[in-house]
Amino acid sequence: MDVRELTIGEFGRRTGLSAKALRLYEVSGLLRPASVDPATGYRRYSTEQVERACRISLLRQLDMPLSVVAEVLAGDDTEAAIRLDRWWQAQEAQTRSRRGSVEYLRQQLTQGGPARRPYAVTLLDRPETKVACITRDCDQQSLVPTTLACAAEIATHLRGSGATPLGERWILFHGHVTPDSEATVEIGLPFSGTVEPVRDIAIRVEPAAVMAAATVPRGDCFYPKIMLAYDDVQDHIREAALPVTGAPREIYFAEWCEIADDDPFVHVAVPVRPTNHSGV
Repeated sequence: MDVRELTIGEFGRRTGLSAKALRLYEVSGLLRPASVDPATGYRRYSTEQVERACRISLLRQLDMPLSVVAEVLAGDDTEAAIRLDRWWQAQEAQTRSRRGSVEYLRQQLTQGGPARRPYAVTLLDRPETKVACITRDCDQQSLVPTTLACAAEIATHLRGSGATPLGERWILFHGHVTPDSEATVEIGLPFSGTVEPVRDIAIRVEPAAVMAAATVPRGDCFYPKIMLAYDDVQDHIREAALPVTGAPREIYFAEWCEIADDDPFVHVAVPVRPTNHSGV
């Protein structure tokens, strides 16, 4: 035996992982033994694998799925940190969503609290814009991680091609996304410059449009509370008799980690054809 190799029991004691967990990580490909005795089937691990095993243990304590653990540990430490931050941001968003659902339901059940102030709805002139986009089917739970992953993939492609992202992130909803049903969404980054489509990243031109829009602060940007902004936009469209000309969308114009809960974060917007619009 190589002096740097440990039995499965010794390795488990060093890393805090049970033999059952180690066999699971072996089957999943996350942590294969350094050697397996062909006669006895005894597994031995290298001391160089201790750090990776400890990282797997910590990530699993966060309830991170095995598939995501594999993604986090697939690259170097810098890439792992980026993937970890992206996943954790999605977990925090889901926690806020669940908390918001409880508060929303409690208010309905008790019919208490002050009357809600509607979001102000204005008409926004949006210029013709080049956008790189990825289309996915997702439900409410997978919406945030899917959006973040696709936006990161698009941004990497744009910068690698010499194009410049314009600082917004779009989600166009081509169906009704709920916790129980999937719908098609389009994640897009507007950009300047020239870039070619690649894999599932499409390049298109979003035509100039007028949007009926409500601006939502960061603290309200979770499901189902954000749906109140959609309600206010739809009420405005109906009352003003504005024909709808495109899919509803969320236009994010700030970075979550750089602003406070009261700061404007996203436009909930619907393209319309105004009958008497002088520009906003």
